[in-house]
Amino acid sequence: MNAPIGSLADAMVLPQPYLLFLGDTTEPSFAKTAFGLADWAADRCVGEMGVAGCTVTTGLPRLSPAEAYAAGARSLVIGVANQGGVIGDNWVAALTGAMEAGLDIVSGLHVRLASVPALAEAARRTGRRLIDVRTPPPDIPVGTGRKRSGKRLLTVGTDCALGKKYTALALHRAFLDRGLDADFRATGQTGIMIAGGGIPMDAVVSDFEAGAAEILSPDAAPGHWDVIEGQGSLFNPAYAAVSLGLLHGSQPDVFVVCHDPSRKVILGLEDFVLPTIEEVIDLTIRLGSRTNPAIRCGGVSLNTSSMGAGEAEALLGAESRRLGLPVADPIRGGDAFAALVDSCLA
Repeated sequence: MNAPIGSLADAMVLPQPYLLFLGDTTEPSFAKTAFGLADWAADRCVGEMGVAGCTVTTGLPRLSPAEAYAAGARSLVIGVANQGGVIGDNWVAALTGAMEAGLDIVSGLHVRLASVPALAEAARRTGRRLIDVRTPPPDIPVGTGRKRSGKRLLTVGTDCALGKKYTALALHRAFLDRGLDADFRATGQTGIMIAGGGIPMDAVVSDFEAGAAEILSPDAAPGHWDVIEGQGSLFNPAYAAVSLGLLHGSQPDVFVVCHDPSRKVILGLEDFVLPTIEEVIDLTIRLGSRTNPAIRCGGVSLNTSSMGAGEAEALLGAESRRLGLPVADPIRGGDAFAALVDSCLA
């Protein structure tokens, strides 16, 4: 049997509002936590800050920790999701300064904040908290494969950091707008910060990935939808394990493939060519049918943020005709996105 996860809204209370920390990031995809919070929790973000070398911006005001505190901020959120989840040596002074200005530090990185001696010392000295979001719950069971009641949708991708979270959030909001009973189930640090709870799947020991996905989306009423944020990619040489465990454990009735048409190679692993959308659909069905033989593809979500409106509209239409599936950019919305929602619910 699956243990209920309880109320996601009550699972975590973080000090808010936030000052978003961008570190020395130059690749926007590695600042996905900051962008996710700025886009989906803008009312809880007062500004951003970086260190020397940072070229990325969310568009929020650039503030010092003292200015952010005066504007109401109560924590600095590390908005970077870099490879390996590490804290840069050149970040430490800025993070220490934030604590001295009165801000707690919130991190979704793999490296624990308190494992950095200078941060641990500053926290003791200032009385500020070091909060690690990427902490899975204790006693996660192994997966059982047992079919659960309720309905589930999972976002999957051709790669990392290209829209799985945004697509899941947009679909969840669309389901609610249609009067459906639905929950957004967060599986990564940014989603957890937005939703207030969830399970950081990439921090779960591999043997328990499927079990974690099962308790994340427990038995539910027949008409209830769990919209589950996907992680990684089945085709990513580094992160396929978390993707497969999430697929088997969530047992999706429907999945949506997320893709960035401007990307040609795996992010951070440029020797590997990106898989095609068709390859992702085929492999997801073949592997996902192990725990849900009725799994189907509801459509495709394209990240067209690098395109103008006319170019994006033309591409969405052409891909929909080519694939025989609804293809939309959830951020652009419109009739194409409404058709994708219709297909998921069909």
